[in-house]
Amino acid sequence: MSLDRQARAMLPLIETELKRQVRRLAAPSTRGFHDMLAYHMGWTGTSARKGQGKRIRPLLTLLVNASVGGRWRDAAPAAAALELVHNFSLVHDDIQDNSPTRRGRATLWKKVGAPLAINAGDALFTIAGQATLDLARSFEPAAVLAAAGILQQACLDLTKGQFLDLYHQGARHLSITGYWQMIDGKTAALIAACTHIGALLGGASPAKSQQYRRFGQLLGLAFQVQDDILGIWGEEARTGKSAASDLVEGKLSLPVIYGLRNKGEFSRRWRDAHARASNAPRLRKLLEQEGALEHSTRQANRLTREAVAALRRLRPQGEAGTALEELSAQLLARRG
Repeated sequence: MSLDRQARAMLPLIETELKRQVRRLAAPSTRGFHDMLAYHMGWTGTSARKGQGKRIRPLLTLLVNASVGGRWRDAAPAAAALELVHNFSLVHDDIQDNSPTRRGRATLWKKVGAPLAINAGDALFTIAGQATLDLARSFEPAAVLAAAGILQQACLDLTKGQFLDLYHQGARHLSITGYWQMIDGKTAALIAACTHIGALLGGASPAKSQQYRRFGQLLGLAFQVQDDILGIWGEEARTGKSAASDLVEGKLSLPVIYGLRNKGEFSRRWRDAHARASNAPRLRKLLEQEGALEHSTRQANRLTREAVAALRRLRPQGEAGTALEELSAQLLARRG
């Protein structure tokens, strides 16, 4: 597969660049600080490799860059910056959600405490900005400034989406419009930034770069709706978390919003937080009976079709283009 070959070439460079960026904290006086970031990034500790995740966002950035004719190795600092922002958001998200585990091992805040973990997340965010500036070694100032602007806007959108998620958590109502705004910020914004920056640094025209941005946005929206479905009906062995967790935590995912709008038995039971914890299987069954699974699957399929169509119109070139299509297909068909 083209994706396998491209990933074998790109992922080691991504990891090397990430380690180079985080090494800014490797001085003897801040070695312990560096070690915290290294643990979260999946370079140390138990099940370290699993803790790295799949590095989808930096890989997506470099594949887009190569598929429009760019020198993808030169874009490695941008790919690292995007992955560092993603990990900054995960560190803070774990604290805000009181999550004890991620990717099958203890979250950073559970290991070192919330104050130190917050500071580590802040460092990841700051290093991401420094990584973006490193693009000046290979790109004109205008391109570096444009890439930095895209990344900073994505970061602001992330905080908007997180605000909506936290503000409405456990609530009894969120409009469909509010839901799409929330996931556009929490998930789609950063993926859209990956495809946008990748195309920009690859030399694509402004119009084509915007088209790649739209593809990334659709990909991110479809990804999140799928995640909402998996958060309730996914297999624990595949997803790495309890299928009941989203219901117990009171997350206003798309299936839940649909169920609440129906004002049926699910809606009545949802009002009781204790009922969510003790009767999650029943809530899951009610959602399915009231059409929430069917509705959410229909939305995921619609967004998937739109994302695939957007990518086909772009006609990504070469083996990187083929790999980009394969990666997109995998993300849009995932089951865990």
